[in-house]
Amino acid sequence: MNAIVGKPAPQFSLDAVHQGQFHKVSLDDYKKKWLVVFFYPLNFTFVCPTEILAFSDRYDEFHKLGAELVGVSVDSKYSHLAWTDKTRKEGGIQGLRYPLLADLNRSMARDYGVLTDEGVALRGLFLIDPNGIVQHATINNLGVGRSVDETLRILQAFQFVREHGDVCPADWQPGEDGMKADPLESKLYFAKQA
Repeated sequence: MNAIVGKPAPQFSLDAVHQGQFHKVSLDDYKKKWLVVFFYPLNFTFVCPTEILAFSDRYDEFHKLGAELVGVSVDSKYSHLAWTDKTRKEGGIQGLRYPLLADLNRSMARDYGVLTDEGVALRGLFLIDPNGIVQHATINNLGVGRSVDETLRILQAFQFVREHGDVCPADWQPGEDGMKADPLESKLYFAKQA
């Protein structure tokens, strides 16, 4: 797998389901916006709906920060549509607030480095900035879901860096100070922490 952090996000243009309709969705649709792209293995599984719905339930928080979300799996748009029609009680994802992309030929999963030998995607999550550069990537194996809280924190940290030119120390939280990436000026930050 080639590292894509710090590089232009791989282009994509795929069929998607959003609000009960089929659409074509491409990276170009998100120019000048922050974008969270997350891959999941398959529809109608177990961990996947918990993640997909957790992100959907917090969609307003992402939107308030100027970010959009897309989910991606190797399932067809028809499978996505059927899953979005099922209620949560049935293991479905009815009411989903962002598009699900159908990566049937697995090109997007391959381009983002998350395709397994079995032909499904690992749980990859990518944060793309308004210039189309990948700022963050995490990849989990199939058995463990991702944290929406951590994704929001990472988004806000990269927005802070972009706006202020500072860097964010470990466990940085919104409202906290950043630090200057400079041998002398960084000592001001360290002095406040002692």
